[in-house]
Amino acid sequence: MSEQEKQPTADRDRTHKETGDDQASQQAVQDDGAQVSTDSTTAGVPEAAIPELVIISGMSGAGRSTAAKCLEDLGWFVVDNLPPALIPTMVELGARSQGNVARIAVVVDVRGRRFFDNLRESLADLESKSVTRRIVFLESSDDALVRRFESVRRPHPLQGDGRIVDGIDAERELLRELRGDADLVIDTSSLNVHELRAKMDAQFAGEEEPELRATVMSFGFKYGLPVDADLVADMRFLPNPHWIPELRPFNGLNEEVSAYVFNQPGAKEFLDRYAELLRLIAAGYRREGKRYVTIAIGCTGGKHRSVATAEKLAARLVAEGVETVVVHRDMGRE
Repeated sequence: MSEQEKQPTADRDRTHKETGDDQASQQAVQDDGAQVSTDSTTAGVPEAAIPELVIISGMSGAGRSTAAKCLEDLGWFVVDNLPPALIPTMVELGARSQGNVARIAVVVDVRGRRFFDNLRESLADLESKSVTRRIVFLESSDDALVRRFESVRRPHPLQGDGRIVDGIDAERELLRELRGDADLVIDTSSLNVHELRAKMDAQFAGEEEPELRATVMSFGFKYGLPVDADLVADMRFLPNPHWIPELRPFNGLNEEVSAYVFNQPGAKEFLDRYAELLRLIAAGYRREGKRYVTIAIGCTGGKHRSVATAEKLAARLVAEGVETVVVHRDMGRE
């Protein structure tokens, strides 16, 4: 992450927005009571005028400001550190902007922890008004977060008199339920600013958003489970090409390795049945409004079996009309 990105509070306390509605600049926000001097409601506003909403949250230092800046560059109206109680009001103002504010992104984090308990109530209010909303959660490992805070010599917002890891633990507990409700979880532990922006662009830059987007990720169990995986499959039930001398130097992208893997008993049957299971899960995700899914395929080192299976599975998903990205997380690490 860049030096600017690592700062958990500097620069990000400003509101990222280009005001297109004079009403927004006239609102009087009371810090403790979270009151807004407006009588705006969505009553009488056509449903088509209600703006799309993205809520950006996650761990301090994990990349919230980079994600927000990316959406701002894509034309979203972005508000940083808005108290959750004011989110419905912001949506109402956008609905009355005559189309000038069609997409709103709100950054919600522990800096507004006095208002954080109001988030669930605000989300329920939005659902009752048929507001299309998504939650993007930025995740990162403890080691990565500690390095980022130490590199800029800044305390974690919740550490108080304790250590950085104490603040991280407290924040994880506070955000646990929100992470479970997230539509998209991005693990930034090994991402730089440009890679995070590329992920955000891939999800939000398209003019027509598909019903479901999938990331199929191969990985090695010896390097740890992907923290942003929705589904995990274990290919270690198949013989390991690593022990075949002529295949060891290659990886699952090579035809020789792929042919070896799928000539093993149970390999093709697994692919067929797992693809069938994914069709069932995908239908449920669509019904529930979930638009992003990360499918992790693992083997011992993330080089042979998982890579070959991820490629085959991704091809199946593409053939069924699912927009799919393939990521080989650990290939080349050996």
